[in-house]
Amino acid sequence: MTLLIIIIILAIIFDYINGFHDAANAITSIVTTKVLSPVQAVLWAVFFNFVAYFIARFIIGEFGIANTIAKVVYEHFITLPILLAGISAAIFWNIFTWWFGIPSSSSHTLIGGFAGAAICANGFESIQSNTILLIVSFIVIAPVMGLLISAIISIIFQWIFRNTEVKKTRKIFKYLQLTGSALFSIGHGLNDSQKVMGIIAVAMIAATKSNPNMPNFLSMNDMSDIHDWLL
Repeated sequence: MTLLIIIIILAIIFDYINGFHDAANAITSIVTTKVLSPVQAVLWAVFFNFVAYFIARFIIGEFGIANTIAKVVYEHFITLPILLAGISAAIFWNIFTWWFGIPSSSSHTLIGGFAGAAICANGFESIQSNTILLIVSFIVIAPVMGLLISAIISIIFQWIFRNTEVKKTRKIFKYLQLTGSALFSIGHGLNDSQKVMGIIAVAMIAATKSNPNMPNFLSMNDMSDIHDWLL
């Protein structure tokens, strides 16, 4: 039980570090162009990250990212020491990359730490290769998709506003930047907030196997069930 509590605390610490590691991306443009002050921009991002929870819970109806994280390692290979090693590695790497300004994905860091600890303990048969390969593939796919989509949007907007006055264009783009930042923050909340839920859920499942007096998390169907129990 003590180890489970430590893992949950470390998971929350990881989430906090992930916040200042990744969340600032959503407000970079609106701070740089002085659309909002840094304090206003942070509050803007916080609000829409919070809104993302309700979108996942009541509109989407599931926590798909959390389920994916939980399925990186086969259930019967999951132990609390493996989770402790994985989350500790993720925290260290996030701090290291933040300190030196190295672009890095917290999601891939967490998954790598979790999978790496399982491989060290039980070999490659302990990980779900298909899930990991899908996640790893988006290290390449996501930036390429972002580049292409942004290029297309830029061309479209340049064509639409080619004859518009500069003063009017600046006002329009101010609101477009705020909209983009809000959507970015919602996307961040939908993705990153769920990662720790996945790790905590896996930790509870591992604790259930080693302690029969705990609630039977193994009987719960998905992250939504565990979420309801936590509340």
